[in-house]
Amino acid sequence: MKTKSFFLTPQIHQYILDHIDAPDALQRELIEETEKLGPISMMQIAPEQGAFMELLVRVCGARSAIEVGTFTGYSALCIARALGPGGKLLCLDTSAEWTAIARRFWEKAGVADRIELRLGPGAETLASLPRETLFDFGFIDADKPGYRSYYEEILARLRPGGLIVCDNVLWAGRVSDPAVADPQTLAIRAFNDFVASDARVERAMIAVGDGLAKISKR
Repeated sequence: MKTKSFFLTPQIHQYILDHIDAPDALQRELIEETEKLGPISMMQIAPEQGAFMELLVRVCGARSAIEVGTFTGYSALCIARALGPGGKLLCLDTSAEWTAIARRFWEKAGVADRIELRLGPGAETLASLPRETLFDFGFIDADKPGYRSYYEEILARLRPGGLIVCDNVLWAGRVSDPAVADPQTLAIRAFNDFVASDARVERAMIAVGDGLAKISKR
C-alpha cells in the first residue's frame, strides 16, 4: 500500500499499519477500486488517517458531522460508522463520477441512511446552511485555496468543543520550503498560519498521512 506519509520509511509505515485497526474487507475493496482511477487515487485518505478519525469521532461523541471533499467516500465511511445514535453526516463534493463510487460503498456498508450528499461548490452549499449550531465534527479535504472559506463556514456552525479536522496540512513537506510558491502550497501555508493565530480555537497538528490539523472550538 502506497504511503502518504512522506516522512516515514516504508518499514515504519508498514509497522504502523500492522498496529492499528486495519481496513476491513469492504474498506480494502474501496481502496482497490479507487486505485484503479490512477494517480488521482492519492486524493483518498490513508488507512491510518481513517482509523484515527473514526476513533476521534467516536471519542468526541459526535452525532452531526460535515465533510467538504468526499471523493470516493472512504473518509465519509469512517466518519459515518463512528457517529452516535441517530447520527448524520453531510457530504459536499463537486463530482458525480467519484461520489457514485462512494454511494455504492456506503450502501454496501449499511451507512447510506446516515449520509446526505450534496453536489456543487462547497462554499456556496455551506453559505446556504442556517447560521446556527449544526455540527459536532467537520472534516476538510478539498481544494486548498478554499480551506479558509470552508473553515470559517463550518466554525460558525460548530458547537463549542466541537472538532474540525483538516487534511494535507503538511502538503508533502512543501509548506516548510520557502522556495516552493505554487498556489496550492501558498494556500495551505497561509491557512496553517491563520489557524495557528486564531484565538477562537485550540489546535494541534499531527504527522499522520499528509498531516492532519485537529482544531477545537473554544
